[in-house]
Amino acid sequence: MWTVSTSLHSPSPFLSPLLSSKTKTHQSFDFLTFQKNPFLPNFRRCRFLSISSRQNPTGLSTVVRLRASASMAERQPMEPPFNVLITGSSKGIGYALAKEFLKAGDNVVICSRSERVESAVQSVKEEFGEQHVWGTRCDVREGQDVKDLVAFAQRNLGHIDIWINNAGSNAYSYKPLAEASDEDLIEVVTTNTLGLMICCREAIKMMLNQPRGGHIFNIDGAGSDGRPTPRFAAYGATKRSVVHLTKSLQAELQMQDVRNVVVHNLSPGMVTTDLLMSGATTKQAKFFINVLAEPAEVVAEYLVPNIRSIIANRSMKPTYIRFLTGLKAYSQIFSRLAFGARRNRYLLED
Repeated sequence: MWTVSTSLHSPSPFLSPLLSSKTKTHQSFDFLTFQKNPFLPNFRRCRFLSISSRQNPTGLSTVVRLRASASMAERQPMEPPFNVLITGSSKGIGYALAKEFLKAGDNVVICSRSERVESAVQSVKEEFGEQHVWGTRCDVREGQDVKDLVAFAQRNLGHIDIWINNAGSNAYSYKPLAEASDEDLIEVVTTNTLGLMICCREAIKMMLNQPRGGHIFNIDGAGSDGRPTPRFAAYGATKRSVVHLTKSLQAELQMQDVRNVVVHNLSPGMVTTDLLMSGATTKQAKFFINVLAEPAEVVAEYLVPNIRSIIANRSMKPTYIRFLTGLKAYSQIFSRLAFGARRNRYLLED
């Protein structure tokens, strides 16, 4: 906590409305400021300013006291076991991630809008014990559902260290956009974009009030790098927006000088889930699935230790964890073209 006092004989336009001649003898104002404020260049790191104004007997000068609170309370270190929440985790990569965190000794909340969540929770409880797994239904497209999910996590675990936004949909539809139905487009956009925004909002609000803070990981997908995704253009567009949203949230938190909440990107690459395999109907799709895709368990075995290392090392720097890097993809494609490697791994090619 520190205090700065200054005299303003000619208040700036930003402060003038607060310090008009009609102002009472003593009045206080509280407001949020932002980094590199053009009117307060010397207070770039102030997050919260309390302004008190007093008029002197002549009314010619005003004393403004700017008081900035500390950017945050002392943050408690995160120590394992970690509390993890994964959306869309009743199957596929979300389910594989949940099991991998449980193998590491962490506590996990599984959630899905599908009735499969009950059987998924029961299955992992049998393997890892009831004291480490919780599950609930949640439709990420519904704000109240996500609020209830936060309340469920806090009630059962107290806090969440790692929140992974994995819930996503392609409506199991691979066709040109001109042939897509309204229902399919609404399903894709509301789940992948609106749902992600709602989850990020509620996760940030929760973690800001946690002494330990928290880490949010947004999972990308095909199209996130800007490359075209023919036959599932809507899905690719929503996954491109994941990267932009993550960058914007990182900038917002930095602007607000938040140091206990971090938003990251997580890229699993091509995973042999039902979602991916349902589109394996063309020669090109079969080629790339055989060459580049990996089972969810293999991807999770790589991602989870990397996620946990960020928290264990107490790093608060945004990261982009990729399973399938560009170099890895090109080397596997070269091996296929040069030596015929990975042919027919999952699908018979023509």
